[in-house]
Amino acid sequence: MATTNGQPSIRSALSATRQAFIGVAVLSAVSNILMLVSPLFMMQVYDRVLASHSIPTLAALSLLAAGIYAVLTVIEILRSKVLLQIGRRLDEQLSEPSILATLAVPAAGQDGASSAPLRDLDQIRQFMSGPGPIAIADLPWIPVFVFLLYLFHPLFGLAVVAGAVVLLSLTLCSELLLRKPSKQAAQHLANRWELTEAGRRNADTLRAMGMREAFAKRIESVHDKYTAENLRSSNLTATFTAIAKIFRLALQSGILALGALLVIDQLASAGVIIAASVLTSKALAPIEMATGQWRNFISARQSARRLQDTFERIKPETAEMQLPMPSRSLSVAGLAVAAPGSGKVLVQNVSASLFAGQGIGIIGPSGSGKSCLGRALTGAWPAVKGTIRLDGAELSQWHSDRLGPSIGYMPQNVELFAGTVADNISRFSSSATPEKIMEAARLANVHDLILSLPNGYDTQVGAGGGTLSGGQRQRIGLARALYGTPFLVVLDEPNSNLDAEGEEALASAVTAVRQKGSIVIVIAHRANMLKVVDHLLVITNGAMTAFGPRDDVLGKLKTRPDEVRRTA
Repeated sequence: MATTNGQPSIRSALSATRQAFIGVAVLSAVSNILMLVSPLFMMQVYDRVLASHSIPTLAALSLLAAGIYAVLTVIEILRSKVLLQIGRRLDEQLSEPSILATLAVPAAGQDGASSAPLRDLDQIRQFMSGPGPIAIADLPWIPVFVFLLYLFHPLFGLAVVAGAVVLLSLTLCSELLLRKPSKQAAQHLANRWELTEAGRRNADTLRAMGMREAFAKRIESVHDKYTAENLRSSNLTATFTAIAKIFRLALQSGILALGALLVIDQLASAGVIIAASVLTSKALAPIEMATGQWRNFISARQSARRLQDTFERIKPETAEMQLPMPSRSLSVAGLAVAAPGSGKVLVQNVSASLFAGQGIGIIGPSGSGKSCLGRALTGAWPAVKGTIRLDGAELSQWHSDRLGPSIGYMPQNVELFAGTVADNISRFSSSATPEKIMEAARLANVHDLILSLPNGYDTQVGAGGGTLSGGQRQRIGLARALYGTPFLVVLDEPNSNLDAEGEEALASAVTAVRQKGSIVIVIAHRANMLKVVDHLLVITNGAMTAFGPRDDVLGKLKTRPDEVRRTA
């Protein structure tokens, strides 16, 4: 992984491919030198062979040219392959941080539509593997060809310099005109992808409530914006490419006409006319190619900036000391939580302490910040103020991958991942064993339910767990949260999709995991879940208003347990 000061860096990744770029430059140098065979061959044919009518000379020149062209073919193939390897190397250096950044974008406060690290990486890799770098590598050879033309006659050199200035001006214009539409097209494309993916995930809801046509129009609106911007940039690219191509052809014809005048005035030979025309084409070809590739260059440059900005927004985890797994206590002091990337505090003034085996219910009106607090306690959302400590150490003192097995989290909306039931319960761990998977299932009282599925633990759940009911997903999500008997378990409305049997199994699971020494936090809207906890924390309007033993808090609220849900 290419890093700078502990953060992934595109510049460092490019530096790692420096030797390969030097190889491309060397191959480009040899290629451009060998390209001289064409004008020199034509000069010799016109000035020597036609004048002497010598077949052996023509045969010798032809064999020599054929050999050089064969070598040139190998060099061009090698140059293309090296560029493909450069693209692969960049992907190797940046794919892991890009994937991690994709998963961390919401937690970093970035909209997925404005930051798609993997798509940006694809754009960079495609440009670096394509003809764009070849054009850049050929650009330094333009003065060499101009100098050779100047040796034929100064007028040839001046004409090509004037042509190069015109083509470079076209490239500069394309840079100025394509920058904005390319950026907007990329934004609209990302928005379209986000909407389409959201529609796919919620296809049943859209169909059931007759929303498909309305939602399709929303996607179509974004698609039309993308198409318009893409068409605009494509039209500009096509226009500049066509102008550059026709101008180069016209300049070649002008060089032929100029050569004819020089021959008439006996200032050049007939072979020089053809050689000058070929050299003119070769001198201007890199600029023409660069003009055609400028749109891709701009897109790659914008992708690189977005990707680097994403890397910089996501703070690297600095925990290096491997602390023992927590097993004793959870303490929260003066905690304030805001949505990632937002300065608005959603929960504040939360302080509480729990010890192994204890359970706490978090209650409060809808929208009071209960789920926000739950995300913060798991480390999914950072604390903007205050501390969250396990066994006296703040969460930041653990690397998330090391602390993860000690955390069990069941979000409000359980979404499983494509794979088997066993894969989801084991959190896709490569070290998972059937015994540990079934232990978690039995702890969640879902083992028998899983066995009733068509293929048991090997049942494919589909994308998002779409082949299962809401209750089944929730119970398997509970088993995933309890896998490995984590020390801290946070359950956000764990019974929202459960029937009476499911709720009884859930209550039994919470009791069992507490008996194993885990701290269980239940964000509840139903009063019957409060019987499995011994503490309550009340949040109202984003602030903690009460915390303590369950019965004491309920007494202060002056309400019976079966009425709690009306205040929750």
